[in-house]
Amino acid sequence: MDVAYDGTDFSGWAVQPSLRTVQGVLTSALSRLVRSPVQLTVAGRTDAGVHATGQVVHVDLPADVDPAWLVRRLARLLPPDVRVRYAVEVPAAFDARFAALRRHYRYRVAVTPWGADPLRARDTLSWPHPVDLTAVNAASALLVGEHDFAAFCKHREGATTVRGLERLSWSASDGVLTAALSADAFCHSMVRSLIGALLDVGRGRRAVDWPASLLDRTSRESGVAVAPAHGLTLVGVDYPPDAELAARTSITRNVRAPLS
Repeated sequence: MDVAYDGTDFSGWAVQPSLRTVQGVLTSALSRLVRSPVQLTVAGRTDAGVHATGQVVHVDLPADVDPAWLVRRLARLLPPDVRVRYAVEVPAAFDARFAALRRHYRYRVAVTPWGADPLRARDTLSWPHPVDLTAVNAASALLVGEHDFAAFCKHREGATTVRGLERLSWSASDGVLTAALSADAFCHSMVRSLIGALLDVGRGRRAVDWPASLLDRTSRESGVAVAPAHGLTLVGVDYPPDAELAARTSITRNVRAPLS
């Protein structure tokens, strides 16, 4: 299923006791429809306040459930801030998380004196400082590639922080800067930390080479600001052809070794 949501009023994707989460709301609606418990697997967990237009989820359902019927019924059951936009039957080898090739995010920053447009205020950061876009793009280019991003990630026991960052670039339109990021995966807090560091470069507080200079760190850098969640949106997830799903899942499950 392709899922979209406004993350403003959710405490993130993952189920948490007594909190409203995207997974909790969607699981409840699906279980009600098929009249049995279901378990969702998601391409990438999003934090509280983060949005999605292209989240991907897989779930095992009875064989007689029609995907088109499912989308129509969920439109009636789900609250307006979460939608299942598309559903399709997939091969048994499909895994929304481990079969993914890459995830794509966008981060929006309004740099006009008046801030974000009222109709986009929930997904756009109002930034009160001038931003040198040339400097930001130069700093971003130095971060692309496979690196240990420990300086930009919240530590999780046993989890690797080595990631392959395939794209990090900025564009400007009508007073809004948009950062486009693509990677095989992102560790916890990585995207928002990269954005925070680059905005510091853009306002002249840090040198162009400062974010890349942190790539030799083995733990989180306290000087890196974490950008607010509401400017961030997961916009897409890529998968290989059906015949390559099993192989991709096997590769992804192997924990990356630290870079030498």
